[in-house]
Amino acid sequence: MNGRLQCDFLLVRYVPDPVRNEFVNIGVLLREAGRADRALLRFTKDWSRVRCVDPDADIGMLESLESELRERIGGELVPGKPLMQVLEDCLSNAVQITMPAAYLAESMQAGMEELMRIYVEPRKREAAKKQSGRMAIHAKMRSEFERAGVWDLMRKRIAVSAYTRAGDPLRIDCGYRPNGIIRMFHAVSLDGDSDVPKVLAFSVPSIREGVARVEKAELELTAIVEPIAEVSAEWDEYRFAVETMEAQRIRVLTVNDLSRVAETALRELRV
Repeated sequence: MNGRLQCDFLLVRYVPDPVRNEFVNIGVLLREAGRADRALLRFTKDWSRVRCVDPDADIGMLESLESELRERIGGELVPGKPLMQVLEDCLSNAVQITMPAAYLAESMQAGMEELMRIYVEPRKREAAKKQSGRMAIHAKMRSEFERAGVWDLMRKRIAVSAYTRAGDPLRIDCGYRPNGIIRMFHAVSLDGDSDVPKVLAFSVPSIREGVARVEKAELELTAIVEPIAEVSAEWDEYRFAVETMEAQRIRVLTVNDLSRVAETALRELRV
């Protein structure tokens, strides 16, 4: 064990019903002992287990909570307040943290990977389904924005009802505002589902008008889709979906363009 770091870790849990005390581990906070400036926080990217225990879980809130907690452990702690108390102040009854447990880590990064694998990520099964469709596109989109260091600076699950009318259920995956333009990004699978592109195309004129009215800004909405080679849809169906969105001035890019999109975000947000 020589050379290993003395650490402790806390688990972040989603508890939809505190009375029944059912929970799902959704994240890990790892701290090096005696080093207040050495801490890592990571939440899961796969929310399927949370949706199993609570189909109505607010995933956008949970993702925003991850960003807020990262800011807290990154130096914005209230003077004189212990870290545990600061974290508890951020949480609700539905999100709780465990007491610290000792842990010896080969390195902070390796320790985080191991703890996430043991306590948080779903166990891999031989018959497990490969992540596909919109979920796979969203995961790639998030990974590229995280790699660029801008994911925590972006708005997530943007409720378009703020721009259209109360009750509108559509939520755009993420976005940010550089100067007088608001860039929004939404994962859209074209693998056999032509309804989503039509819904997005139908909705965007009123969203665009609402953004101009509420934010005094121009909207640029980008749909991230699979390349044609990765879908089972016929060429005509794929092209119809793309042209339907482009007709309403929705920019359509594939997952292969995401690194370039993330680099633009990095430059515009001046991280």
